[in-house]
Formats: sequence, structure tokens, C-alpha cells
Amino acid sequence: MQQPVILTCAVTGGDDTAGRFPAVPVTPEQIAKSAVEACKAGAAIAHIHVRNPQTGKPSMEAALYREVIDRIRDAGSPVIINLTTGPGARFIPSSVAANQAETGSNLRPPTERVQHIIELKPEICSLDMGSLNFGKGALINVPGHVETIAAAIRAAGVKPELEVFDSGHIALSLDMIKRGLLEAQPLFQVVMGVPWGAPATTEILAAMKSLLPVGAPWAAFGVGRSQFPMVAQALLLGGHIRVGLEDNLYLSKGELAPDNASLVLKAATIVDALGSRLATADEARTALGIARR
Repeated sequence: MQQPVILTCAVTGGDDTAGRFPAVPVTPEQIAKSAVEACKAGAAIAHIHVRNPQTGKPSMEAALYREVIDRIRDAGSPVIINLTTGPGARFIPSSVAANQAETGSNLRPPTERVQHIIELKPEICSLDMGSLNFGKGALINVPGHVETIAAAIRAAGVKPELEVFDSGHIALSLDMIKRGLLEAQPLFQVVMGVPWGAPATTEILAAMKSLLPVGAPWAAFGVGRSQFPMVAQALLLGGHIRVGLEDNLYLSKGELAPDNASLVLKAATIVDALGSRLATADEARTALGIARR
């Protein structure tokens, strides 16, 4: 185990959950408020998606990201801001027509997916390191697109958080590091329990950890019911952790979480019980080698 442990709170996510679960923040004001509250509860990093304030549907509007950032900073919160580049990868192919996307697809060019990072320059941003079957379709992150997004992130001076959903994604990451397309010590985020990615088990997490570069900072999280078991497993294996309403909506079986802060507080009790503690935002900056913006 390490001291202290960095906790990321994934505040709202990009799935169509807002209309069914009122705890999921939608407007920039709600998303910023939830990030600030999560930081007060112990989160060092807030992982941010944005949503259309009128419909609650996922959005890619840079103005919405800017408003969330401004509101967080205006509140005086020290939380590290981590913006997603995940939206724009979803493809649902037609079952009857060639090369036809069905409703629900949102494929965008890689330059469009990273434009808000270039404009806003957050401290961290995520980078999905490969494709994955997802729901009725797939998340498409081909190597050329990943390289384009990575180059823009590097040019913007932003720390990349490499989201790896399977072992092949780590292999691509290592190849890009070797070729100088990614920094030598990016932050790895191991995603567990997403159908049909890496299963959320101790054995799989240990195996994926063994593939990571020696000394590289890494974290892991589980989705749904595996969220809190993976908090413990990641901690015991020497990694950092993540919780939040993007990944899981429940505090326990049958008990919906009222907000992100409650998920952070539960994770904090696990960390404390295992003899560690949560890092402050400034401690996380030092550990990850990033400067406050």
C-alpha cells in the first residue's frame, strides 16, 4: 500500500442516466457543486463530463466545460480538474445496411473530441486507449485516432490519464510511450467490470497491474456492484482509486446514493480501515507531477 491514496470522483459520466436517477448532476452548476462537495469529502480529482442542461443528454460543448471549471474555481475548491475526451466514440452499426450508423451513435473526428482540451487546458484529461464492445454497439478508438488525441493533449501541456479497459489497451500504451507519443509516466486508469472488458476480479487486476511500466502512477475502479470491492483491491495492490455516479449509482444493494460525496465518504472508510488515507488535492499534484491551474 501507499500513503496517501489519490481518489478520483467521476461526477456524472456520459451515459443516459440523468432522466432515471435524480442524483446524477446535469447542469454546469449542479456538476460543479457536486465536484466541490466530493472534494470536501476527500476526492482529490474530479473527472468531468458535461450534459445538455435542458435534456440531460451527454454533450460535447466546450462552453459547458468552461462554465463547470469556472464555477469550481469560483467556489475556491482546490480539486484537480480532469476532463474527458471519451465522447464521440460510440458506434452502433445497422443490422441491415452496409456502413450505416444507427440512432445512438455519436462518432466524431479525433480533433473534435479533443478541442475542449486545447481550449481549456485542464490539469488532467482522460484518453481511452482502445476500442471495446459496449451496449448495443462499440466504443471506437482506433490507434490513429488515439495518436491524434494524444498529440493534442501533449501540445496543450495536459497530463494524460490513460483509460485501459483490457490488456491490449496497455500494450498500445506501452508502444506509444516507446515511440515518444506519450510521456514516460502517464497516469494509468484500469477500468474493471465493463461488459465486455476486463472482469472485475482480483486476478485480472493483478495481471493488468503487472503489465504497467514500473513506477508509473496508476489507479483502478469497478463499475456497478464492483465499485467498492475494487476500491479495496486497488488499494491493496498499491494503486489509486475512483468512485462516482458515472460508474455506480448505489451505496449498497438496493440503496441509491444521494450524491457523489456519499460515495467518496464510503470509499474513505474503506481506505481508513485498510490503514491508509486519502490524499489532498495538493498532495495529488505533487505525486502526479502537475502544477495547479
